[in-house]
Amino acid sequence: MATCQTGIELKLRRSGLRPTKQRIALAGLLFAKGDRHLTVEELHEEAISADFPVSLATVYNTLHQFTEAGLIRVLAVESSKTYFDTNVSDHHHFFVEGENKVLDIPVNNISIDNLPPPPEGMEIAHVDVVIRLRPKQG
Repeated sequence: MATCQTGIELKLRRSGLRPTKQRIALAGLLFAKGDRHLTVEELHEEAISADFPVSLATVYNTLHQFTEAGLIRVLAVESSKTYFDTNVSDHHHFFVEGENKVLDIPVNNISIDNLPPPPEGMEIAHVDVVIRLRPKQG
C-alpha cells in the first residue's frame, strides 16, 4: 500500500531530513504563511497556540536542522535574538529597531562592489546587508 506524503514531508525528505512528527508540525507552522522572519521563541509560541506541545529546545534544534538542510537561513540582526528566514533566495533586510521587525529588500535593489578577496582556500558564500531603521527624530 502506498503512503500519501504531504508537501511538507516531501520537502523534508528532499532536504535529507526524516519527517518526524515534530519536524512536520513545525515546518507546517513555519512555511504556512509564506516568506517570513521569526525567532525560536515566536515559533514556539505559535506551536503552543496551535495545541502542539513542544519544548523550546526542540524548536531550537529543529530550526537549526532546517538551516543545515538549506530550508531556511539564519539572520543575525542583533546580538540578543536570532531570526530565521524562510526565504533562502539572495536578498537583504531592513531591521526596524525598537519593533524587532525584519523586512525583505530584493537583492537587485542593492549593489555591492569592491568586496575584498577571501583568504586563500575560501570563497564568499553569501553577503548579508542589514539596514537598520528607526522613526525619524526631530
